[in-house]
Amino acid sequence: MGTSKGQIALRCANIHRYLGQGEGRVHVLKGVSFEAQRGQVYAIVGPSGCGKSTLLYLLGLLDRQDDGDIWINDRLMSNSSDADRTAARGEHIGFVFQFHFLMQEFTALENVMMPMRKLGRLLPEAMEARARHLLGEVGLGEKPHRLGTQLSGGEQQRVAIARALANEPAIILADEPTGNLDVKNSTMVFDLLTRLAKENGQAVILVTHNPEIAGRCDSVRPMRDGLFV
Repeated sequence: MGTSKGQIALRCANIHRYLGQGEGRVHVLKGVSFEAQRGQVYAIVGPSGCGKSTLLYLLGLLDRQDDGDIWINDRLMSNSSDADRTAARGEHIGFVFQFHFLMQEFTALENVMMPMRKLGRLLPEAMEARARHLLGEVGLGEKPHRLGTQLSGGEQQRVAIARALANEPAIILADEPTGNLDVKNSTMVFDLLTRLAKENGQAVILVTHNPEIAGRCDSVRPMRDGLFV
């Protein structure tokens, strides 16, 4: 799989999304277009309720838009079946959320191996070797057998980054990935995510309220009332 820089990993055109029913129906996204290139880090910023997270969920194929198109690695995904969307998510997209969503009763190593097991592309030994390598990359090489409950918040978020990178996705989608962390851990998590993504030629799309983090991205896209401004 080529990871040449500048390749477009994700593109969307004229995305509309309505939420709610009847009189309470809200036009959350009003024709958003966007593209993300490999090796670049994009920040989507704006006030709460402007549609940032809604857009991220659509780009991650976790929800369906009401109108418009989304391409992942040049493949049109807008009208694909749920099975195709699930497969594309597993293969091409890594997620890092504000709440790390680790499986607490599993070890750090097992958490990182989960997406690889689902994809089923590697043999078990290779999965474990890759998971150990990724834990080393995020500074947790000494703690592969710690359970989620035995890791600090910053450590759990670093495991979540390793997990997001597990299948070498073209795209990393991050929703407030440093929102629950103190300044030191925020900086560390952001630096790790962006360094590893650049080394692997991945596109990172980050929703954040943190102006300092947004300012360190390659491109900042402010959003207001369902549109980029």
